[in-house]
Amino acid sequence: MTVSLFDQFMSPTYLGIPLLALALTLPWILFPSPSARWLNNRLLTLQGWVINRFTQQILTPLSLGGHKWALILTSLMIFLITLNILGLLPYTFTPTTQLSLNLGLAVPLWLATVLIGLRNQPTAALGHLLPEGTPTPLIPVLIIIETISLFIRPLALGVRLTANLTAGHLLMQLTSTAAFVLLSMMPTVAILTTILLFLLTLLEVAVAMIQAYVFVLLLSLYLQENV
Repeated sequence: MTVSLFDQFMSPTYLGIPLLALALTLPWILFPSPSARWLNNRLLTLQGWVINRFTQQILTPLSLGGHKWALILTSLMIFLITLNILGLLPYTFTPTTQLSLNLGLAVPLWLATVLIGLRNQPTAALGHLLPEGTPTPLIPVLIIIETISLFIRPLALGVRLTANLTAGHLLMQLTSTAAFVLLSMMPTVAILTTILLFLLTLLEVAVAMIQAYVFVLLLSLYLQENV
């Protein structure tokens, strides 16, 4: 039972070829590209409105130097939301449940923010490692603690996204299995369990969007410290 529960998180293969790359390219096919017309259809208008609102929300606390990251952060947000929601469909694979993928997204972007801070304002970037007014005996300890907390940031980004999506998928699978087993023995309880499963699905859709937003928001906060 334990093995079958976690089988859904294994990367699918076809003829020995991992299909993770195919799953990663799928989101870009689903979104329509803007046209040169003066008036777009409703889907393009809604897509443009959502992107504009999100970009304004993310870039408001950033300085002008951080606005160069608008395309990267917005594309990453749309990419993560699409992957997370597509993974809720039956017989699909969620790439963002793989810690390796999430760390592959988190580590380079976090490292880029740190390197930008060290290049543009090295004194301020290094000053984050030692809060102002620290007693002299605590200086070595605080520098070590702040350095560890700095390097834990990308790990926390990846683990947070992986853990939330994995827990939600497991809970949905357990609930659906219980509803299927109880259908022949206790139909009333099975119906209640199915209603619970429907509510869990709505919750997971919200979690998929919120976790993608939190991932990009934390990256923007790291960027704000170093720009």
